[in-house]
Amino acid sequence: MKQIALDIGLASLPSFTNFFAGPNEAALKHLELWAGNSLRSPVPTYLWGEPGSGKTHLLKAVNEVLREQGASVGWLDASVLEPPDFSEKWAAVIMDDCHLYTAVQQQAAFNWFVNALNASDGHPRWVLAAGGAPPADLPLREDLRTRLGWGHVFALQALTEPERRAVLRQEADARGVFLSDDAMDFILSRFSRDLGNLMQLLDQLDAYALQTQRAITIPLIKSMLETL
Repeated sequence: MKQIALDIGLASLPSFTNFFAGPNEAALKHLELWAGNSLRSPVPTYLWGEPGSGKTHLLKAVNEVLREQGASVGWLDASVLEPPDFSEKWAAVIMDDCHLYTAVQQQAAFNWFVNALNASDGHPRWVLAAGGAPPADLPLREDLRTRLGWGHVFALQALTEPERRAVLRQEADARGVFLSDDAMDFILSRFSRDLGNLMQLLDQLDAYALQTQRAITIPLIKSMLETL
């Protein structure tokens, strides 16, 4: 059955707080420690894992922490078709979807990487990157691929079905929302199981249930979908 990935628009920004670590606790702690430390190590970090394992969420969480600190960050993902030149105003370089980079994006990523570690002011910038495969298996130019695998590498694992259910139940309970087993089964069988998407869906369902003064049931979910 095809699963639906909703673009709801009501979700909160990705953060460390709303990241459900599960088996990825080591990666979360590493990034929290780095982002919250003014004396940051220049050793790069690379995250890899299947879709829905939380890579982009964590990269955006780091980006948000740095933004709150008043720092600017260079961001590159597969949608940035014409990457800008490296800027020494950046406190860090963050690169997502590395496995999808075009030749132009690979050249920019390599330049960013080299300039980040060899900034003219003598203060190396941190490089945080993520992709869908371990560094050795990335379909990238050799000089970029080897650099991505040089520092800290974390393999992220997607949550299991019981873990997803537990997270949904916990979040629903925290909101004072009753989520029946039937409604849970319907959600998990018909929507993207990425936790970020599931949390967005729960945001929307909670708001729609309050608006219509109805409990979250399968008919309510179907009714909400008709309004999107």
